Amino acid sequence: MSHPQDPQQPGWGGPQQPYGQPPFPPQPPKKSGMGKILGFGCLGLVGVIVLFGVIGALLSNGDDSKDSSGSNGVEPTASTPKKEKPASAENNEKKAEKKVVTFKVWGTAPAGALGPLDITYGSDSDNRKGKFANGKFEATLPLDEDALYYNVTAQLQGSGDINCSVTVDGHTKKGHASGGYNLCTAQLSSGLLGGWD
Repeated sequence: MSHPQDPQQPGWGGPQQPYGQPPFPPQPPKKSGMGKILGFGCLGLVGVIVLFGVIGALLSNGDDSKDSSGSNGVEPTASTPKKEKPASAENNEKKAEKKVVTFKVWGTAPAGALGPLDITYGSDSDNRKGKFANGKFEATLPLDEDALYYNVTAQLQGSGDINCSVTVDGHTKKGHASGGYNLCTAQLSSGLLGGWD
């Protein structure tokens, strides 16, 4: 006589499990190929960037070696020394770098009852007197970056026709006066963001 097989009984068609071991968990499903593609794509992009960096470094090193050896690619020797500036030329360049303010007055200004043309020039913290001779006046002062303004003023003494100007860092303002006791005034003021207006 045949007995029906019980699926729960080992040996009777049910799952066989070794004694003392728990059942194994199922394996997680495999990830799609998209993650692999993205990973290799990012790696490839980084590789390309590194490759360009290496090529750029090699090219720039080649250019630097040419520059350091001279214009014709020959290393300087005792017979072809490198040109060096004398110390006096370097000092002159440093002096030339210092900026100055230039004040000018020119025209006709005969002396009047109160004397010759009255000229004052300078900054908000430094005022000076100037002398008009042979139809002109010119003076310079070192540029003080903390100055609020620089100006020049010339007052006629009864007659004449004059012009005046002040120049700071390449910027110039001009003025004009004619006849009587009129004033010629020119002023440049320091801007909020630097520069002179």
